[in-house]
Amino acid sequence: MIKITQIIDHQATPSVTLSLPINSRIKSRIKVTLDDGRDAGLFLPRGKILRDGDLVASEDGLVVEIKAAPELVSTVSSDDSHALAKASYHLGNRHVPLQVEPQWLRYLHDHVLDDMVKGLGLEVKTETAAFEPEAGAYQSSSDGHHHH
Repeated sequence: MIKITQIIDHQATPSVTLSLPINSRIKSRIKVTLDDGRDAGLFLPRGKILRDGDLVASEDGLVVEIKAAPELVSTVSSDDSHALAKASYHLGNRHVPLQVEPQWLRYLHDHVLDDMVKGLGLEVKTETAAFEPEAGAYQSSSDGHHHH
């Protein structure tokens, strides 16, 4: 099995990709299957969320690019920043990991949360998309690392 042991912060050319949903990208120790079908294991420092585009490396130098796998999410779009702020407040009160962008919010699909957001007067679209929540949902400090 390929042992992926480090996150690299310099530019390198990846030889393979690894697509993972958010619940796998928050784990530091997990068995995975690289996108080319090879088995691997993540043995990474704790407390770091892997983001789409991050590079990790194995003990023998294999460079792997992390991809945010599409997953079932709920996306709330609106030009009404006040309505989005209210929805963010209520979702945050429930400790829901939340992706916050200028005119939309996204969270892992949950019909109960969808009903609450609809009750605030917003439309919710269920879709399959990459999910990149704010870092605070999974780690104590934000490193300002965002991909748009």
